[in-house]
Amino acid sequence: MGMKKIIICSIAVLGFAFAKAQQTKSWTLQECVSYAIENNISIKQADLNIEQAELNKKDALGAFLPSLNASASNSWNTGLTQNVVTGVLQTQTTRNSSYGINSGVTLFNGLRNAYTHQRAKMNILATQYNAEQLEDNILLNVANSYLNVLFNKENLKQLETQHQLTAKQLEQTQQLVEAGSLPRGDVLEVQATFANEEQQILAAQNNVVISRITLAQILNLEDFKNFDVADPDLNDPTALILDQGADGIYAAATENRYEIKIAEQNTALAEQDLKIAKGARLPSVNAFFNYNTRESDRLNLPFFDQLSLNDGISYGLSLNLPIFNGWSVTNNVKRSKLNVENNRLQETQAKLDLKQNIYQAYNDAQGSRLTYQSAQKALEARELAYQYAQERYNVGLMNAFDFNQSQTQLTNAQSSLLRSKYDYIFKLKVLELFTGIAPEDLKF
Repeated sequence: MGMKKIIICSIAVLGFAFAKAQQTKSWTLQECVSYAIENNISIKQADLNIEQAELNKKDALGAFLPSLNASASNSWNTGLTQNVVTGVLQTQTTRNSSYGINSGVTLFNGLRNAYTHQRAKMNILATQYNAEQLEDNILLNVANSYLNVLFNKENLKQLETQHQLTAKQLEQTQQLVEAGSLPRGDVLEVQATFANEEQQILAAQNNVVISRITLAQILNLEDFKNFDVADPDLNDPTALILDQGADGIYAAATENRYEIKIAEQNTALAEQDLKIAKGARLPSVNAFFNYNTRESDRLNLPFFDQLSLNDGISYGLSLNLPIFNGWSVTNNVKRSKLNVENNRLQETQAKLDLKQNIYQAYNDAQGSRLTYQSAQKALEARELAYQYAQERYNVGLMNAFDFNQSQTQLTNAQSSLLRSKYDYIFKLKVLELFTGIAPEDLKF
């Protein structure tokens, strides 16, 4: 009777650690994805980069507009000057002021302003692609971490279920030992198994907590203590993505994956930089207009009369023809050409890498499916073997050590199936993300 109380208390203690978890909010995968996209720090930084690109576009547009600036200066001079009334030299302090307005505009500079403005618009698209690619990476991280939480929770449930069976076995073995049907060594063997399972459960509980914290950090969620995930039905993973074949997935990926769009956009930006560099070879024409006036306290005239009498304007055109600047223009053109070629090679490499990654991921998913199916069959066989061993143990035809071996093999088969299932599901999600699946369509 004492042993029964110990077993009940042990189960109660092991279950108490997660009693509060039932009161927490359970987040679905969609809720996690939406929250991550809205609150992840890296995504917020990517949004700031887009805003900066928009400002760069305004700067490029401003280069087409004329400049307008005003200036004013006021100075005092002390020294020998001739008195305008008496004609005598004497030390005096005089004040002089000058005012001006100037404006200028670029009429032609080898179309560099036009190319720069076009490049700024293209760069906005490039920064948007980078932000979208970052979202794809966040989606994959969220899905992986979400599955990790589900795996650890399900693993914990399996261990707790097995622990309950061991508790019943311990009680039954104790009764048989007390009746003299089994030797005392059998109950010691079961007690050792029971204690070992307690350690496994504690480790599994810790893994659940750690996986929750990891997911909460990806979401940038501060209150991870009350954070948990919903448990979807994952008993029959959907594998429709495999029906598309590796070629079909690659065809969709080349249209939707942002690493390809980024590589193509970088090539286009490099080509635009080449146009800008070539524009420096051409002459530039600028128009200007200046208005200046001055006044002094030495003149016995009203302030505004002086400004009117002393004003002047200048205007005209300036031409700048580049002839030789230490080969800087030529070198910049050559440098831009090399950059274009380099980006074209990077674009080609990005497509090759994507194709290789997709075919590798497709083969991994197929192999994972076979592993999962094999694990299902292995578990079915182990369950039958365990039932047979239990029947023999109950009638005294099998000792506790051999029965525990059968039980351990069953536990290992369950764990193998669990790991293969979640590995299979994750690899299916990887293939789906290759096709450019939208965040709202990501589900298990």
